[in-house]
Amino acid sequence: MEEVIVIGIAGGTGSGKSTLIDRIKNEFDNAVSILSHDFYYKRHDELPFEDREKLNYDHPDAFDTDLMIEHIIALKKGKTILRPVYDFVIHNRTKETISVEPKKVILVEGILIFENKQLRDLFDIKVFVDTDADVRIIRRILRDVSDRGRSLESVIHQYLTTVKLMHEEFVEPSKKYADIIVPEGGYNVVALQMLNERIKSLLK
Repeated sequence: MEEVIVIGIAGGTGSGKSTLIDRIKNEFDNAVSILSHDFYYKRHDELPFEDREKLNYDHPDAFDTDLMIEHIIALKKGKTILRPVYDFVIHNRTKETISVEPKKVILVEGILIFENKQLRDLFDIKVFVDTDADVRIIRRILRDVSDRGRSLESVIHQYLTTVKLMHEEFVEPSKKYADIIVPEGGYNVVALQMLNERIKSLLK
């Protein structure tokens, strides 16, 4: 297996990480595998739905980061992994897994992927997507209501009680670990071009 390049893309909720990843993937097509930290939310079969709704999903303890680390190391060694599938409607993992094959470029995204040193040290390039809070909350509302079956009231309540606080405590401080800070994510054409050129140089 040729050397694998692992790129971590962090940033607050609704910052534009997914747009940046989509545009990088469009550039490199089948040379890219994608892992989201959201896939690795812990399973909570022991809790009823009402209690799962109340969990803090923006704290580092909400994630099975150790499993993600194992999977990235396996991909770097040229091994195929079976990554978890998380259902945001029921707030729990499903019994399904999805096969992810090793590729030349692995894009890893998540709000807290720079918070954990062991995970952070696996990245060859660390990118932080920096977007104004008002833009991020609007994007989160639109996403959670349309894609995740949430009510407007529940999204706003969650943002004010956990998301905002966790962003200030964990996400924003992790920006200092970034190699590159990209305002507005995939909508920043100049930064996207520079990042793509950096990836091309590493691939050579």
